[in-house]
Amino acid sequence: MLICVPNILSKPDVAEFRRIMDDCAWEDGRSTAGAQSALVKRNEQLPPDGEFARKLGKRIISALTANPRFLAAAVPLHIFPPLFNRYTAADGHRFGVHVDNAVRGDRLTGLRIRTDLSVTLFLSEPDEYDGGELVIEDTYGSHEIKLPAGDLVLYPASSLHLVTPVTRGARVASFFWLQSMVRDAHARSLIFDLDTAIQALAERLGRDDSETVKLTGIYHNLIRCWAEL
Repeated sequence: MLICVPNILSKPDVAEFRRIMDDCAWEDGRSTAGAQSALVKRNEQLPPDGEFARKLGKRIISALTANPRFLAAAVPLHIFPPLFNRYTAADGHRFGVHVDNAVRGDRLTGLRIRTDLSVTLFLSEPDEYDGGELVIEDTYGSHEIKLPAGDLVLYPASSLHLVTPVTRGARVASFFWLQSMVRDAHARSLIFDLDTAIQALAERLGRDDSETVKLTGIYHNLIRCWAEL
């Protein structure tokens, strides 16, 4: 399941993030890559344990946990502290075909999570750079993702994916992983579809409508059945 979520960050928030990041020192992105990923990864990132990365990451998590569409799609249990990367036309920045690590650990907090979903939050507008598409392979084929700044995409961490070379400008993004309360991808898809239907029904009939209340109860019972706490 590949789901795009718009407006996680407002345009003023994105502009503030970029101002802060422009004043930071960046390091080789391979410092957080696994052994196989490091062979195909060439980009820059903010030091993941640095003050600014942590502060900006906390702001992203606050925005995520206030977004109903994200919560319905991910049903998050643990969210890995967001990281930040930058691809430029210099030195052929790219990230070749890879699969994300099945488990990620955070050195500062000791948090270890099963990576059910990968997340990319775009912090550059599409017209700021050429290339830099996130290409994700799934059972339905290949998908090229290049979203407006402030929007994010959720996709299975087990998916083959890559970032195409940037040939102009700079592609700046936050990337991270999460462990869902619902491990099974098909179950998460059903939960998301049901939540989307409930929200549409609530807009038409109101949240106090008997059918809306009934479906909401079914939704919560499904989460109880499938949740792995």
